[in-house]
Amino acid sequence: MAEGLRERKKRQTKQRISDIATGLFLERGFASVTVADVAEAADVSVNTVYNYFPAKEDLFLDRGADMADRLSRWVRGRRAGESAADAVLRELRTLVEGVSPTVGLFAGYADFMRVITDSPALRSRLWAFQQESLRDLETTLRAEAGPGGGHLPDLVAGQLDWLHAGVLAWIGTQMVQGRDPGEVSREALVLIDEMEEVLGERVLNYAVREAS
Repeated sequence: MAEGLRERKKRQTKQRISDIATGLFLERGFASVTVADVAEAADVSVNTVYNYFPAKEDLFLDRGADMADRLSRWVRGRRAGESAADAVLRELRTLVEGVSPTVGLFAGYADFMRVITDSPALRSRLWAFQQESLRDLETTLRAEAGPGGGHLPDLVAGQLDWLHAGVLAWIGTQMVQGRDPGEVSREALVLIDEMEEVLGERVLNYAVREAS
């Protein structure tokens, strides 16, 4: 369904507010910027800001919701013949190879992380997103396993979460050092291959989607 004018304007307004807020946070730090400051800079009311972003932390971590269900979306969208691990590995490699900002491959990452590191509130929210992602993936795999799945769905979820979090953490460490995103991308692909070799066969072959 095509995006309507109203929806497009709302999306553009939300993105504009987020971009302005991010600029302020990068310049002055998270704690030093209020929601009122963001509203004034964006020329909107404080209520408008809260309509789009329920909490101040959401202004900076505006892609958190997408990250929270990323692994589950990848698993649910796996192709015929693919296991849950196959889907996660494929999608992760695609993002890394494409030098996607969504995995931390962008210039200015060090400045972005500095804001998070300096803010206990942002660190707490980021940790909550990570925990939500794991719980969501556990729920998805338990639904795939059906009755009698035992502990295996949760164990597989933990391994896939380790894979995803481990790659992102390594990329973050490299980007904080100011390295070129393209170089980090190429090395991260090697890391993914090595991490895949560590996963056991039960994880790699779990929840293979049958052909319809």
